Amino acid sequence: MRKLKQAVDDYLLWMISSGYADMTIKRNEKILNHFVYFTQRHKISWDYVFCSQNIDQFHKSTKCELTAVRGFCRYLVKQNKIVGPIEKEKYQLADIYEAYLHYYGTARQVNNRRIQSIRRVLAAFQDYLENKKIKLIALTIEHLDAFFTEFNGGFSPATCQVYRSIVRGFLSYLFHQRQILKRDLAPLVVGAHMFAQVKPPAFLRADELKKLFDNIDLSSQSGLRTYAMLQLAYTLGLRPIEICQMTLDDISFGKAELNINWRKGHNPLKLPLAEVTIKAIAAYIIGARPQSAHRTLFLSLRPPYAPITPTTVNYYFKTAMHKVNPAASVYWLRHTYAQNLLQAGVSLFEIKELLGHDSIEATRKYLLIHIKLMREVLFDE
Repeated sequence: MRKLKQAVDDYLLWMISSGYADMTIKRNEKILNHFVYFTQRHKISWDYVFCSQNIDQFHKSTKCELTAVRGFCRYLVKQNKIVGPIEKEKYQLADIYEAYLHYYGTARQVNNRRIQSIRRVLAAFQDYLENKKIKLIALTIEHLDAFFTEFNGGFSPATCQVYRSIVRGFLSYLFHQRQILKRDLAPLVVGAHMFAQVKPPAFLRADELKKLFDNIDLSSQSGLRTYAMLQLAYTLGLRPIEICQMTLDDISFGKAELNINWRKGHNPLKLPLAEVTIKAIAAYIIGARPQSAHRTLFLSLRPPYAPITPTTVNYYFKTAMHKVNPAASVYWLRHTYAQNLLQAGVSLFEIKELLGHDSIEATRKYLLIHIKLMREVLFDE
């Protein structure tokens, strides 16, 4: 496989020229050499080297991480040496399920990660019905109860609730859009009430907020990026995934506005940017953002300078917030934003729009954190 060996050498040279760390290059070289030997030993031709079956077999037989192989594959795609990247094996679904996924993706404008999550649950639902020889047209609530009893075993109550929600959406589609079901079974798919949800959302107090922002090291690239992301979460209540999806084109420095087209539930909105947030973003762009063809605002700080993920945002948020309050979570900043709006006299409906909630019920819980109003009522302050 001279062609594959040459491609690996070219990839390693590209990593060196792109500024990858020596340890990363050495690790990739070791794994990719194992990969070349594997293809030679199994006499796999170039056309079939990157199919999912071969990649899975390589992983099973060598126990090597696939990160290096996937990065190598992406490089070859950009060089037009192979057609497409390695894709994880998809769950095979019948046409009606695929039609629903297309309908859901188009109507909700959700990302591929969400579609894949729904696909996994629907694949289990389809397998259950096939094994029990149950047709969709004959589906009953008893069948659904039996499925969830089997499928949801071992999952947390919150996860079970998510899975029921996915199946409810599919059932609603079968009844309203396709008229396959004789009655709407979606409202009947309910679980036990989660009493823990009545707990008020936690938030950061004024002294904790000051300490949070004062503790950020603004002399480092990482600190400048973290500071800008924290300001967006605090002053606009943005979710980690919304921060990741922000682009340079979404920001109007002249108008001090942020144009959001990618909120959960597809609720586009223009939000005003506070002066401190604009300065934080500008400081990050000038002092920390790598030169890149990507238009995404927040990028990784090491080559190849790709857009960051929600996991990255969560990591840096938790690291900063735990120095202030060990119990703090990423969403405490969003809750703090909601409380500030309530204390400023903003209506619940306006807060719903600003937070990007689909339902007013999702916003109503924030009434529980209006501490000043509670003190006024209880203690006549």
